[in-house]
Amino acid sequence: MSRPLAENQAPRSGCPINLTLEVLGDRWSLIVIRDIIFGDRRHFRTLLQGSEEGIASNILADRLKRLVAAGVLTRRDDPTHRQKGIYSLTEAGIQLLPVLAQLAAWGRRHTPATPALSIRAQLLEEGGPSLWAEFMQELRHRHLGAADPGTDVLGRLTAAYRALRAESA
Repeated sequence: MSRPLAENQAPRSGCPINLTLEVLGDRWSLIVIRDIIFGDRRHFRTLLQGSEEGIASNILADRLKRLVAAGVLTRRDDPTHRQKGIYSLTEAGIQLLPVLAQLAAWGRRHTPATPALSIRAQLLEEGGPSLWAEFMQELRHRHLGAADPGTDVLGRLTAAYRALRAESA
């Protein structure tokens, strides 16, 4: 799948790592994707208000535009409000889940990550590729309209996160 990196921008090289970093390698893109995947945030306002890191509205707007242009997300009008959009992961965006799981596992081992913000990473690491595949099927259902796999990985991850947040409060 070949998508533009940005309008009128030629890649620095054809290396797949370079090309991936040109799409995802800024400070915010993977955070936005994380919030869509694990926070099930699909609207601009919920992404903005739910940002743990405090993303600015202009940065969020820019990253969403870039991720749509790169084919990682799609945007469609929200039928409940003319001026709202609903962001969805594409198949390319869904396939970032194992990458995020691996990044999070590395971060748990090598950074001072907090327990509440690490629990989803821990559960994904413990569950391994089979849990990732199950979660990716859920994401395909939520974002692409695929058949309901009848699982609730997101619910289990969210419940574990909320339990640890409540303990630390």
